[in-house]
Amino acid sequence: MLLMNKPNIIFIVADDLGFADLGCYGARDSVWGPVSPNIDALAAGGLRMTQGYSNSPVCSPTRFALMTMRYQYRVRGGMEEPINSKSKGSTTLGLPTDIPTLPSLLKDAGYTTALIGKWHLGYPPAFGPLRSGYDDFYGIMAGGVDYFSHCSGKGDHDLFVGEQEHHEVGYLTDLLSHRAVDYIDSKAASAKAGQPFFMSLHYTAPHWPWETRDDAEVATKIANLYHLDGGNIHTYHRMIQHMDEGIGWVTESLRKNGLLDNTLIVFTSDNGGERFSNNWPLVGGKMDLTEGGIRVPWVAHWPAVIPAGSVSAQHCMTMDWSATLLDVGGGKPHPNYPIDGQSIFKVLRDPTHTFERPLYWRMNHRQQRAMRLGDWKYLKVDDNEYLFNIAHDERERANLADREGERFATMRQQYLSWDATVPPIPEDAVVSLVYSTKNMPER
Repeated sequence: MLLMNKPNIIFIVADDLGFADLGCYGARDSVWGPVSPNIDALAAGGLRMTQGYSNSPVCSPTRFALMTMRYQYRVRGGMEEPINSKSKGSTTLGLPTDIPTLPSLLKDAGYTTALIGKWHLGYPPAFGPLRSGYDDFYGIMAGGVDYFSHCSGKGDHDLFVGEQEHHEVGYLTDLLSHRAVDYIDSKAASAKAGQPFFMSLHYTAPHWPWETRDDAEVATKIANLYHLDGGNIHTYHRMIQHMDEGIGWVTESLRKNGLLDNTLIVFTSDNGGERFSNNWPLVGGKMDLTEGGIRVPWVAHWPAVIPAGSVSAQHCMTMDWSATLLDVGGGKPHPNYPIDGQSIFKVLRDPTHTFERPLYWRMNHRQQRAMRLGDWKYLKVDDNEYLFNIAHDERERANLADREGERFATMRQQYLSWDATVPPIPEDAVVSLVYSTKNMPER
């Protein structure tokens, strides 16, 4: 299909959202009603993926893959699980500015680019969104901040416009949503004249601390951003609703400006859910290579191309979607940095189209390994190895490694062959755990 103008592209990433936290993925209504009516409407008017994954079960590694369209293990910072606030000032723990990125390559293809929200790929002056392809940046550099004070876990104020510290009163989710609407409004005339935009809208919601827009008083009493003594499912649902409401504002701005039909909106999460999330029917969550840690929602809306009400079981992961957006925008990978992501543009145009897509993961935490190929998944956690038929057993309870010994051995060898193609995890790579069984029982 040929389009007169290249589409605008909006890539929305939630933070620590579980597979079944949205209505369109089976979430129950909250006590206030539907949790995600606006995202659900995008899914109803577009495409919902049932077998989509994140590149990692934790935050910054997925973001390295999103930006580079390559396995995160090819970059030193991508092997931190995740980058933490102690990395501030590091010249190695971040996204190197010489590596081509999704926004830089889309800029080469004629797009204006902006990141509104969370960066989490290293700190200036060595790293930063403006140094890796974005024309504009409004958001946070760290992995998380308080929603009201906008301070990181170290206590540093962390809200920026470009690389200048920016003070603004407000609930962070709403600030990001309003800034996104302002960006669309400012680019509408040029977009209609043939100058498309790419906007990354990377929310911190529903990541801790557990604060709704009505909880400014709660924020003054939190001793630690991890907020291990706070939160509940109702607060969590409300945080998702605030994000969803903002996405509704974004959609309405596109509609008002006559841009909705030829704008590709993609929504996902950076990893599986955390302590209050719903991952049913999957097991595990953030930091785990069981399905609950890596299977995430993927919704795409593009009325000019994607048939409404579409559902696809195509296997894909974060870097595949970035490769898709590059493809959609007419960009090309840099020949010196071949990408690992595979475009699924054909699936957007014809959701009945599928192709085989082997997927690989690796974690320093608990020496985890995973590979998904067709219906089957090879998994290692600590010293235990498993083989599951995910099509029949999404909860990964029936270990078929003995019964399917030949398949298990073949997939295990395929994993090891892939692992030899990426750098090993360095000894000084850090695993940063937020909580343990000392804080709460295992999920």
